[in-house]
Amino acid sequence: MAEISGVGANQLRKNSLGLLAVTFMVISAAAPLTGVAGAMPIAFLLGNGAGIPATFVFVTLVMLAFAVGYVAMSRHVTNAGAFYAYAARGLGGRTAGAIAIVALVAYNAMQFGLIGLLGGIAAGVFGEHGLVLPWWGWSLIAIALVGILGYRQVDLSAKVLVFVVALEYLVVLVVDFAIIGKGGESGLALNIFDTNVMFSGSLTAAVLFCMGCFIGFEATTIYAEEARDPEKTIPRATYLSVLMIGVFFVFTTWLMIVGVGADKLMPTLQGLSDPSAFFFILADQYVGGPVPAIAGLLLVSSLFAALSAFHNYIARYSYVAGREGLLPAAFGRTHDAHQSPHVGSVTQTAGALIVLALFAGLGLDPVLNMFTWISQIGTLGVLAMMTVTSLSVIVFFRRQGMSGQPLATFVLPLVSGLVMAGLFVYIFLHFGDLTGTTGGILGIILPALIPLAAVIGYLLAVRLEKTEPARFARMGHNAG
Repeated sequence: MAEISGVGANQLRKNSLGLLAVTFMVISAAAPLTGVAGAMPIAFLLGNGAGIPATFVFVTLVMLAFAVGYVAMSRHVTNAGAFYAYAARGLGGRTAGAIAIVALVAYNAMQFGLIGLLGGIAAGVFGEHGLVLPWWGWSLIAIALVGILGYRQVDLSAKVLVFVVALEYLVVLVVDFAIIGKGGESGLALNIFDTNVMFSGSLTAAVLFCMGCFIGFEATTIYAEEARDPEKTIPRATYLSVLMIGVFFVFTTWLMIVGVGADKLMPTLQGLSDPSAFFFILADQYVGGPVPAIAGLLLVSSLFAALSAFHNYIARYSYVAGREGLLPAAFGRTHDAHQSPHVGSVTQTAGALIVLALFAGLGLDPVLNMFTWISQIGTLGVLAMMTVTSLSVIVFFRRQGMSGQPLATFVLPLVSGLVMAGLFVYIFLHFGDLTGTTGGILGIILPALIPLAAVIGYLLAVRLEKTEPARFARMGHNAG
């Protein structure tokens, strides 16, 4: 592997991030508290109810299967382009070009959607404390703060995100252990892990919601050029991220069910005008005091942490695409003082402001429209990239003649790739039903952005191959 230590012009800040920093930066994109308070009540309702904890066990195993091949290849690839670099080294420059643009579209979509969600939730949370702003005002503040952190050096963002994510885990675990301490509604039943319960509702919808709680863990390799001892740090951070997310959600969703009683779960949720209030009701019932209010504030900070994480992903993909000739060269330059991918950071901030102005100007809802419509584009894109990456791992090790560990280099990547491909097809075909855009042109246009991005990226790579064949041949190579 190429040596990456040291400092040079137009390079990311080397040796900036340790194991915990990388782990918490990627977990922040998964937004643990947002998943618990926002996504899980809807997963219970639309998925398989009390079967969610068992579904999380299954999804965690799928993610670990993906991580095995991902980690095996990470020891040979040190490039902030992550999925892009894997595609380049496994399937060639044209596929890598497609993945690079898909990554930019997907992560921008996640970022834009979360900006709306944060604005909507912050308006409610802070409004209760007398701080009244329109939802877009809170979104605007978040964009500005995330932009400042993204423009500066990466270890500043890391310190903020480690602190915020640690508080998220703490407040949820306080509620979890309070439920255990009081024995739940009618005892700490384990029968919710029964496979019959798992298949009691819509397993496909449940898997999609559970899968969404992991989005972001794959970005450990984005920080490979900035990590200390990346050959050890990146694999460890990848496995640690999957296990922390998976165990946390299995444990917490089980206790959310225990807290209300499995037989009362669905009636309780169906009786709430706002299902996202469910966790806060449990917090008030089992802990009380200031904890529910603190949890509300941390929900906002959870979304802010996710925004910052996705902003960092976008900036680094933009940097790599500029450095390797797919985007204008300006994107491939780093800040003289901070060694941050500042051009991509500023561009992403400008894009966020434009999208915010559009939705606010049209009077659209920040959650039902801005978040629901746009964020699923991101989910679709990430599943596409994970599918291609699984295939890239298989091809890479076959070409390198290093297929001596078939479980890590073929079997598990094949299994995870097939699962991701199936989920991609399902979301693409049912995008309208999942986002409330059925019957309208948006139900066609929005999911089509992912294949359109792939075509654009492919054509950009073809152009690079014709105009700069030597540069094209180096796509995805280790940074040095």
